[in-house]
Amino acid sequence: MQKWGTRPPVTENAALRAWIGVILTAGIAVAIDQSTKSWARGALTNGRIIEIAGSLQLALTYNDGVAFGLGQGLAPVLITLAVGALIVMVIKNRLRLTTFSVAGVGLVLGGAVGNLCDRLFRNTGGKVVDFIDPPWWPVFNLADACIVVGALILIWSAGRREESIQ
Repeated sequence: MQKWGTRPPVTENAALRAWIGVILTAGIAVAIDQSTKSWARGALTNGRIIEIAGSLQLALTYNDGVAFGLGQGLAPVLITLAVGALIVMVIKNRLRLTTFSVAGVGLVLGGAVGNLCDRLFRNTGGKVVDFIDPPWWPVFNLADACIVVGALILIWSAGRREESIQ
């Protein structure tokens, strides 16, 4: 019987379920990101612009920066650093997976993989497909949005006192 106030032991099944959740979230993010980029490359050719609401529009652009058109030419360096940091956190068990952080890590990972797929597998000269164009913000894609939302979830969940699931 467990004493009041003590943490139950973490089982291997819980850790496995947490990482499956990360991978599933990342996979869904990549699938949605890549399908919307394929749609954009077909629907927004020859300078076509689709007005959504107000001043929000869809317009096809290509970005060789990191995110939101920033960091031109720095993408390989920053991607390598980010992946390295994630690997170190996993190896050293510094990444405490909770219900919310699973979603955050999955979104960040999915967004990074989505943009990396553009650079490696699309015929874009190593550039990322961007198409969401609000006039008050740089043009971006769903992978960029996943990275930002995932990072915000991780920051928010870091301040919560939630039991680790791994």
